[in-house]
Amino acid sequence: MRRLIEGWIRSALNETVDKAILRIVRDQYTENLFEMVPATRKVGLTNLAEIAMRANQGTPISRPLGSPLHFSPWEKLLFNPVHLFRFPTPENVRIQTAVTIGRRARKPLTLSMPVMIAAMSFGGALSKSAKIALAKAATAAGTATNTGEAGLMEEERNAARLLIGQYNRGGWMNSPEAYMRLNAIEIQLGQGAQGSTSQRTSAKNIGNDFREVFGLAEGEDAVIHSRLPGVDTQDDFIRLVRRLRDETGVPVGLKIAATHHLEKELQVAVEAGVDFVTVDGAEGGTHGGAPSLQDDVGLPTLFAVARAAAFLAEKGAASDVQLIATGGLITPGQMLKAIALGADAVYIGTAALMALASEQMVETVPFEPPTSLVVYSGKLTSELNIDQAAANLARYLNACAMEMEQVAVSLGKTSLADISKSDLCAIDPFVAKATGIELGYVAPTRQNRFFEETAPFFAPSEDTAERSQAPLH
Repeated sequence: MRRLIEGWIRSALNETVDKAILRIVRDQYTENLFEMVPATRKVGLTNLAEIAMRANQGTPISRPLGSPLHFSPWEKLLFNPVHLFRFPTPENVRIQTAVTIGRRARKPLTLSMPVMIAAMSFGGALSKSAKIALAKAATAAGTATNTGEAGLMEEERNAARLLIGQYNRGGWMNSPEAYMRLNAIEIQLGQGAQGSTSQRTSAKNIGNDFREVFGLAEGEDAVIHSRLPGVDTQDDFIRLVRRLRDETGVPVGLKIAATHHLEKELQVAVEAGVDFVTVDGAEGGTHGGAPSLQDDVGLPTLFAVARAAAFLAEKGAASDVQLIATGGLITPGQMLKAIALGADAVYIGTAALMALASEQMVETVPFEPPTSLVVYSGKLTSELNIDQAAANLARYLNACAMEMEQVAVSLGKTSLADISKSDLCAIDPFVAKATGIELGYVAPTRQNRFFEETAPFFAPSEDTAERSQAPLH
């Protein structure tokens, strides 16, 4: 019987495929389904689907998890293991992974590893179960999690030993009753996936628990403004930073989307006396945002980190102002390269959510996406096993730290914080030139000669030079 059924299936499949091939061969393009192949190659599968979504909805569409584009060429940087020039670290020597954020604050924030959970808000992005699981995982791994743009949720506060809260443009964490209970304050002025644009969550999508945490009235929308209320001048921002530092004693930092105006933004932050700066590259994720904001706005994480670190070093502020990198960091290698470029720590968002869902995603596919387990509006949020999810993410974090330790051993280093640009080489001359990392193509002693001989390829055009002198508005 089994062979009979298999034979029938093979015969039916063969007949179907034969008919499909004949239709492709015989039909004109205008009547041929194969038209989708060149059309999709021209437009791209993602763009094709999003064109149809825009045509159906008539409003900006909301794409989860950030841009699918890979702006940062992390693969163009490689670490340099050592053998004799400098010896590898003996296997019985412990690699130091701890990092302190806000070293000059009265209550600095010390983490066991330089990897934190990125800002993903309750309600605006994730479900309460997901936020609790993230907090539990961070606590188990000895690191911090971030509230995102939300109010203070008691369950998250209780589960997180180290909680960074965002003083946000919606105003939901901006009262002393809330921010005095945080371990660090991150003033949120923008993010990589959405720049500084405003956002709105309609009241019809806000449940009772959401409304309670955010302090919203019945029927009131949750609105994130493009500007932080009360901050309309640089002096307003400077006064805010100094007030929060004096009131709380915890590290006070700034989060911005990375842009080509990066150094001008950082200049104000340094003058304000921030303890840390979070730079969110263009690859930053979000629960849902317009593709144009995700794909066409911002500066790639790799170059943003390199520029921010260089700026802080030039200002003599690198020891006082810690740099946190975020935006599309997926692998431990990428995280460690960001640290080598000058970041003190990194945030991870998308990778953390995927680790959180892990094998539980089988509960969703093929009829729902894995994110339906963790987002606030997901159909399967009640199915998330919080303790199992937290354990998965904690293991992922520990695995990332262990892989970074392995690289440190090969580099002959005893601390992740000691890994620097000198431990990297670039395999692309433009990346080498932009980041100040030596080019792996040629010996260190011939670097200057190589770039002197190829200088015409790196000279800025007249148009670029003129734009750099243009005033900001």
